[in-house]
Amino acid sequence: MSRTSPYRVLLAGIIVLAAFSSFARADSPAGQVAFERDDDAGQLTVRIDGNEAFVYQYGDEVDLTHFWPFRSPSGKNMLTQQADPFPHHRAFWFADTVQLDGGRRARFYDALYTGENRRAPFRDRIRHDSFPALEPGEVGTYREKLVWTMDHDVPVLDEQRDVRIVPLGEGEYLLDITFTLTAAHGDVRFVSDAVHYAWPYLRINETFNGQHGGGTITNDRGQTGQDGTNMQPAKWVDYSNTVDGVAEGLAVLQWPDADSEPRRWLTREYGTFGPRRPDAQSGKPFTLAEGETLSQRVGVLVHRGDVETGRVAERYEQYVKGEF
Repeated sequence: MSRTSPYRVLLAGIIVLAAFSSFARADSPAGQVAFERDDDAGQLTVRIDGNEAFVYQYGDEVDLTHFWPFRSPSGKNMLTQQADPFPHHRAFWFADTVQLDGGRRARFYDALYTGENRRAPFRDRIRHDSFPALEPGEVGTYREKLVWTMDHDVPVLDEQRDVRIVPLGEGEYLLDITFTLTAAHGDVRFVSDAVHYAWPYLRINETFNGQHGGGTITNDRGQTGQDGTNMQPAKWVDYSNTVDGVAEGLAVLQWPDADSEPRRWLTREYGTFGPRRPDAQSGKPFTLAEGETLSQRVGVLVHRGDVETGRVAERYEQYVKGEF
């Protein structure tokens, strides 16, 4: 009867343990989402496995509610909260220029340029109202109510934001967000600038952008850079770069509409990008009648690697098929 070497037994045990560990990692959730809400500071911090993923800024001293900082898988902040020569850029934000019942134009996205809107209390403001739902877990979700107000206290639009945070493992995550506007206070005419608006906007910082940091803009059609992607229709647009030897990126995924082609996009090498509305409502005045709603849904994928190794195309398909 042959004897088994103790070294072979040890090796076999290591192999079994490694296989079990791989199986456990594959079957276990990618992470846990937790919320830290501080109404006094006006901040909702979102953590994945204890690490800060992003912070939602909604305090009284904020002219536009926005997400900042917004971190890469390695923990680097990827967005800029305020930048010259466009100080109204707010990292990751959603706003527009509208008129209530034929009144004056309220330029919510760049109201900072008016003398009355440089500090609180703001004349025109998208104001956080409440968090009706806040659910941590393997997938974190929350709902938020906001009011677009002009002339300090005149409501123009009601807004609801429905947010899902899906951990993908190794610091990667998907933020799935739907913005829904309701003309609850009368007819509202949208008079967006035909060139500069996006729904939502994101502003990549100088560390990651193309103009200063050498980052690359790529869309689902393989077009690259501002010249190749600006005003072009696309299902998604990715902004990736290698910083301190680590390749990481952020992609915005446009939820498909049954009755429209892929949206056209605003892209800039200095870091601003985002999808527009369908062509029939993009850069053309239109009216949202009292009681009607208007929605925009996007996924924001924070990934390791570049557009290829970060599997942006594959993850877009998973997103629209509801696999996240």
